[in-house]
Amino acid sequence: MSVSDAPSGPSATRRQLLARTGAVGAGIAFTGALSELFAGTAAAQPLGRAGYGPLVPDPDGLLDLPRGFRYRVLSREGDALRSGEGRVPSHCDGMSAFAARSRDGRARVRLVRNHENRADAAIPVPTAAGLTYDPAGKGGCTALTLDARNHVLAERVAIAGTAVNCAGGPTPWHTWLTCEETEDRAGTNGYTKDHGFIFEVDPEDPHRSGAVPLTAMGRFQHEAIAVDPRRGIVYETEDAFERPFGLFYRFLPKKPLGGTGSLRAGGRLQAMRVPGVPDLSTIQETGAVFEGIEWVDVPDPLAAATPIRFQDFGRGGITHAQKLEGCYWGGSSVYFVSSFARSADGSAADHYGQIWRYDPERRRLTLVIVFGPDTDVQLPGESPDNICLAPSGGLMVCEDGNGAQHVFGLTRRGEVYAMARGRQNIGTPDDPEWGEFAGVTFAPDGGTMYVNCYTPGTTFAVTGPWDR
Repeated sequence: MSVSDAPSGPSATRRQLLARTGAVGAGIAFTGALSELFAGTAAAQPLGRAGYGPLVPDPDGLLDLPRGFRYRVLSREGDALRSGEGRVPSHCDGMSAFAARSRDGRARVRLVRNHENRADAAIPVPTAAGLTYDPAGKGGCTALTLDARNHVLAERVAIAGTAVNCAGGPTPWHTWLTCEETEDRAGTNGYTKDHGFIFEVDPEDPHRSGAVPLTAMGRFQHEAIAVDPRRGIVYETEDAFERPFGLFYRFLPKKPLGGTGSLRAGGRLQAMRVPGVPDLSTIQETGAVFEGIEWVDVPDPLAAATPIRFQDFGRGGITHAQKLEGCYWGGSSVYFVSSFARSADGSAADHYGQIWRYDPERRRLTLVIVFGPDTDVQLPGESPDNICLAPSGGLMVCEDGNGAQHVFGLTRRGEVYAMARGRQNIGTPDDPEWGEFAGVTFAPDGGTMYVNCYTPGTTFAVTGPWDR
């Protein structure tokens, strides 16, 4: 994410999910069973409500929301961290919220927030004793502690010295796995260590997790993860920017579901092989089912000589897909997203977005949804990025494209509505530009939506009549 690879024109647009939308509702072109997407959400909620009404312009020019909703700015790029360790870093990206309690039993929320900083980042994550992997790395995570009214009680460095911390995911033992979306080696961009790893962050006490790369989970351009809460298997997506494109992985820990530090015990990294399907983009019809999915051991998870996607997986090869990004667990299956595929980039076929479901019990892969534009692809709704399940049922989707940037909702009936619109102009009055949204997540009680603006880095807490 956050890579400028979005040339104009219908055949070149990135991750076109929401092809026609306005401030209230929208049409969406897709084929498939939407109910598949919402496994594990609140099924009792009414279906098909087209949002919360039109967006109301924010007089402060930060965030437009429907009437009755309000926001609080929790943190802004360049402001002083409350810990005194330095300034709030640039490029706020993936994020998750965790329940916590104060010593006297009061409810708290802890946010862990990625910073997708490359070597040229304006404000790096400050180095911190015991929490820094590579002093030359400018990425990492910060952690915020909030009270029940979303007042910031603490803000500190949670991990530093990493690079291009894009997405990740929470674990069942309430830690955050932050993913480096890079394959840079030591000596590249001034780095003193190899990058391209997953790191675990403990929201309560980052020093318990430290800055230890989970090397057995692979070194590649990581995007997101999802954990099977029963088996402890970790599924991983790879967003490789050039052909051959990324793989879909699973990691079999030696100590599954063992809590903080258990992933350091190692395990086996495997890549998914769909027999007879070298490229998922060639599958175009929803409902397509593949039985007997195979998992092949990765020859060299550390990619010491060759990136994993180039390695020899033996007879039958391995299955690739362009723009493998979002990944989440729902019900008894893992869902993963191929945001788009373009033959001009080297994919075997073109599409505007797929969502796949893998059922580990049946070893079955199903193409659940195929997205596509039904109108001018340059209209708002281009390039969805981070996705989360909403407590009321449905999805929240962060937009990362050209023009106005939104957080969109998608109801269980497939209706699209605008939930928020960014108003921070990072361009000029004559040529405006708005930063993408990222890291959408909900408080454990469902009463607050947290979301980041990538540039300028800003973290918002949005409250209001979510049950309306």
